Amino acid sequence: MEARRRNSSVACSCAVIAAAVCLLSAWHRSVASPSGLERTFKRLLTPAELLRSFPLPYTLKRLVNESRAEAAAILQGEDDRLIAVVGPCSIHDPEAARDYARRLREVKKELEDDLLIIMRTYLEKPRTSVGWRGLVSDPDLSGKEDLGRGLALGRRVLLDMNALGLPTAVEFLDPNVAPYIEDAVTYGSIGARTVESPIHRALAASLKMPMGFKNGRSGDIQDAVNAAVAASSPQKRLAPDRHGRVRIVQAEGNPAPHIVLRGAESGPNFGEAFVAEAGERLSKAGFRGAQIMIDCSHGNSRKKYEGEVVACRSVAEQVSAGNTGIGGVLIESFLVAGNQKLDPGVTKVQDLKYGCSVTDSCMDFNSTKDLLGELAAAVVARRAKVSQSWKEARKGEPVKA
Repeated sequence: MEARRRNSSVACSCAVIAAAVCLLSAWHRSVASPSGLERTFKRLLTPAELLRSFPLPYTLKRLVNESRAEAAAILQGEDDRLIAVVGPCSIHDPEAARDYARRLREVKKELEDDLLIIMRTYLEKPRTSVGWRGLVSDPDLSGKEDLGRGLALGRRVLLDMNALGLPTAVEFLDPNVAPYIEDAVTYGSIGARTVESPIHRALAASLKMPMGFKNGRSGDIQDAVNAAVAASSPQKRLAPDRHGRVRIVQAEGNPAPHIVLRGAESGPNFGEAFVAEAGERLSKAGFRGAQIMIDCSHGNSRKKYEGEVVACRSVAEQVSAGNTGIGGVLIESFLVAGNQKLDPGVTKVQDLKYGCSVTDSCMDFNSTKDLLGELAAAVVARRAKVSQSWKEARKGEPVKA
């Protein structure tokens, strides 16, 4: 059954993206470099061409704009809900991602008064050394890059998630990919490996969605704070436009830059003391509101999905106790718990377990649903405590006409 489902998914995906793939030119150009090495160039479709093939309908554009505004309001302390960015570590099987999204959509509806649930739809995968680089680079999991097909398939996945009523989140890794997908994304992040990069900070300043900056792999959160400050400021950068021409982009500054505590090689940083320190540094940098997100995976889970439960419950406890500095969480979750090894070009795709991550270890969906319920309950508890504190603070004040 699973094999038939995967084969059907592949056939469907191939048919869906055929219009975009045909835009790719078949010609190659070989040029000898000064060193004597030959380099080969292949034409890639422009963002404008891809967007014409897979346009964002008005109804979905409205969903993106509204969910961006909601996320920004939460991060600026104007909305007392939590953001929950939930989904696979990386998208490798579009059909399994859609299956997951259909289930998540029902949870989103149930908990929308207390949580803004956003589907984690990561299409690029940063690597410390080598390995599968994500759906955009290697959509067939074969080890042979096919950026044209990957960009088309990746954009289609984003549109499908939005069509299901789920806002999407991505990590922006290659700045050149951004023009192909940014209009369909609600929440973006800059990872631990690129948080110090001036290019990525300038990219974030030009994007219109809330952008989270993860602390570096060493655990130093000041890099993330500095990145948020830089991204909030107007600046110029060189970037391709939708027609592939390199232009000078005048970035206005990101509307809701914030930091993401993701742990470190030395251990987690989701605890109350770490959150308080992060809040103090953000306050000194001039930020207000709930500018802190907690990544419950990576260093905070020591890359074990069981650790995500511990991190997530710690966040729920802090929120229940009245902590208003936490704006949300990021959770790696898929249909099946754990992960499986993928060796591109060696692993047979048909042998992969359906709904199981091929990158970082993920929680299963049912456990995720339970944890989201706990986070929603924590928001309700925080709301009651904050309301009571406000009432007590108002006692004795003169009544205003």
